[in-house]
Amino acid sequence: MPRAKTGTVRRKRHKKILKETKGYKGTRSKLFKRAHTAYIRAGEDAFAGRKLRKRDMRKLWIQRINAALNPFELSYSRFIHLLKENNIKLNRKMLSQLAINDPEAFKKIVETTREK
Repeated sequence: MPRAKTGTVRRKRHKKILKETKGYKGTRSKLFKRAHTAYIRAGEDAFAGRKLRKRDMRKLWIQRINAALNPFELSYSRFIHLLKENNIKLNRKMLSQLAINDPEAFKKIVETTREK
């Protein structure tokens, strides 16, 4: 049986990495070793970024809700507490959307939380 070497397999692997890193600066897009480390790190940053995006979006929703509550002289934390007491199950994303797109509905929610 002839000896199998990694020639075609290695070339295929290298080409795949170099294709992915096309557009990176300098040797990070030309040399396999540098490209491979850049590729791995970019993947790690992308993974972390997907987690951070969720955190950032939640912060944004909270800020929007808080801003929408200013005219009602109600703090965000108090509002969320009242929602839980009144068993109104709306998440922060939906509350934020209501505050922006449908202020009347948001106003009704605020009033219902205050009534009870």
